[in-house]
Amino acid sequence: MQYRPLGRTGLSVSAIGLGTMTWGRQNTEAEGHAQMDAALDRGINFWDTAEMYAIPPTADTYGKTEEVIGSWFQSRGKRDRVILASKIIGAPAGGFGWVRDGKSRLDRANLFAAVEASLSRLKTDYIDLYQIHWPDRVTNRFGVRTYQHKPQHDGVPIEETLAALAELVQAGKIRHVGLSNESPWGVMRWLRAAEVAGDVAGLPRVASIQNAYNLLNRTFENGLSEVALREDVGLLAYSPLAAGTLTGKYLNGAIPPGSRRALDHRPSRYATVNADAATEAYLDIARRHGLAPNQMAIAFTVQQPFVTSSLIGATTMETLISNIDSIDLTLSPEVMAEIDAVHNRMPDPCP
Repeated sequence: MQYRPLGRTGLSVSAIGLGTMTWGRQNTEAEGHAQMDAALDRGINFWDTAEMYAIPPTADTYGKTEEVIGSWFQSRGKRDRVILASKIIGAPAGGFGWVRDGKSRLDRANLFAAVEASLSRLKTDYIDLYQIHWPDRVTNRFGVRTYQHKPQHDGVPIEETLAALAELVQAGKIRHVGLSNESPWGVMRWLRAAEVAGDVAGLPRVASIQNAYNLLNRTFENGLSEVALREDVGLLAYSPLAAGTLTGKYLNGAIPPGSRRALDHRPSRYATVNADAATEAYLDIARRHGLAPNQMAIAFTVQQPFVTSSLIGATTMETLISNIDSIDLTLSPEVMAEIDAVHNRMPDPCP
């Protein structure tokens, strides 16, 4: 396994991280425990979860994934071997009425309540990386292409959120802070807020940004990649397989029983006009070069200089091990050139 710095925190995380959102819905507690055992045995020390998981989000599945992780910590006693990340949701744009009575926002009261609840479910007294799941303002995220400027819907000021997070750091309940589903402007504003406050205020500097990044969605490269490299705020790449799309299992409208699309009531951000054509082109590259499509797709993300960790997930042990084994694959310049050629023909069909 490779290990990379997590921002300027002094922590090193595995270049492949363990995504957990299927535990408690698509996977049982026992299966989640087995995945954690297997991942740790193979050198993965970075696990990512969220209060909102399992996915798809419902009142019944809320917090279930953290509970599975917590019962694993309780039974295995290996908390010190894991760098654990979780998340708080931002202001809900409709829905999520089961999360703090539908009034979640990034203020002190919600942050403290969310952290305490996550710590209880996780059976731990600290979270290594606490992330803002999405901003408290209107932004492009989850497949939206066109930015709609609605400052009247801005939520809690970033400085106020950072001040509350600083209290949680000082209390030892969280160690570091990260962002998710953020824009270049957003990341720079978070960095500026901490920088302007200076050491006296002690506002934490964000360590990472967790956004979607895969062969069907390389929008991170447009602006955020420069921010990540210049500011040491590396990408935690979620959905490196485009939620399973890059395996080809959803081609031509197929929805396999038990798959995420079969269970999720929401439209998939990867079911777009050119998704099939682009997926078939990438599958062709893998086939001609004798590569497993899942490993080629994950290896592509791991090879990017701005990626700190690529977050994999799986519902079966066989798939999990295959995904982890992609760490041993280095894509040749020829393969990378062919990937770029497809991207140039069909750029970002699934933003």
